[in-house]
Amino acid sequence: MNIRPDQEQFDFSAETLKIDAAAEADRIVAGLRAQLRDMRKRGLVLGLSGGIDSSVSVALAVRAVGAKNVFCLFMPENDSDPESLRLGRLVAETFGVEAIVEDIGPTLAAMGCYERRDAFIRELVPDYGPGWASKIVIANALEGEGYNISSLVVQDPTGNRTKLRMPPAVYLGIVAATNMKQRTRKQIEYYHADRLNFAVLGTPNRLEYDQGFFVKNGDGAADVKPIAHLYKSQVYALAAYLGVPEEIRRRPPTTDTYSLEQTQEEFYFSLPYDRMDLCLYGLNNGLNAEEVGRAANLTAVQVERVWSDVAAKRKATRYLHLGPQLVQPVAEISD
Repeated sequence: MNIRPDQEQFDFSAETLKIDAAAEADRIVAGLRAQLRDMRKRGLVLGLSGGIDSSVSVALAVRAVGAKNVFCLFMPENDSDPESLRLGRLVAETFGVEAIVEDIGPTLAAMGCYERRDAFIRELVPDYGPGWASKIVIANALEGEGYNISSLVVQDPTGNRTKLRMPPAVYLGIVAATNMKQRTRKQIEYYHADRLNFAVLGTPNRLEYDQGFFVKNGDGAADVKPIAHLYKSQVYALAAYLGVPEEIRRRPPTTDTYSLEQTQEEFYFSLPYDRMDLCLYGLNNGLNAEEVGRAANLTAVQVERVWSDVAAKRKATRYLHLGPQLVQPVAEISD
């Protein structure tokens, strides 16, 4: 999948990313079983959001260890879309897994998550408070060079929206407070994993894993990440094969993190996932911008801008992939 194709015999298109879904599912299932044996764990715990990635992950987990050895969590909070909980329950019912609701809103409120976030927003919008809503959006990478600039969008109680540029301190403060959500969810997942002697399953796809679209020690923490090698379009192909409900397969990818509705594209990625897949594959496999542009319906200049954005995100988020750093190596204990 990552070997550079022979340029003279290679016609790059969306077909290039097609997979044998049955064979891929079998390969992932075998890998999960081997990993669990190595960790001496008997099942899998994961958070179920009603999105495509966690839905596919549940289906794979059930194939690997059986429904009785998969435990799912719905972890809504004050800003969550109720639709996510409904769709998550649909997935749990479809695959016959046990799932419970752990409302993390009170915990986040007690830690000051919402108040800390709102205090930073009020540095730009002094009236921000009850009845208001907000989200962070990113500039379109196709329209400029280098790092994308994030903006704050606020909606007042009458429905009027305003978009504002954020100073770095405000942006970092809002993100830092919001990251409490992912870290709190992960704490709950590991509680249940510990009590069941299960492993925690992470759900990032290749775009998210490559581009650092996760919170360190939050949704980035897991014992296994079975779909991190798959492009998002390949995850959708697996979803169809595995029987993920069509309603979920039709739903646009969302963050479900901020109080205003928000797609992953406007928050983090430059393009819709299918075009991002093609651009990332082209970059990873040494294709030229012209042929990638033809496949993704972009100009070569636009592809180069997407690649610049990818490189910038890889550089900025490199530390997310790092484990704790040591002054000098410490020998690992072998069996």
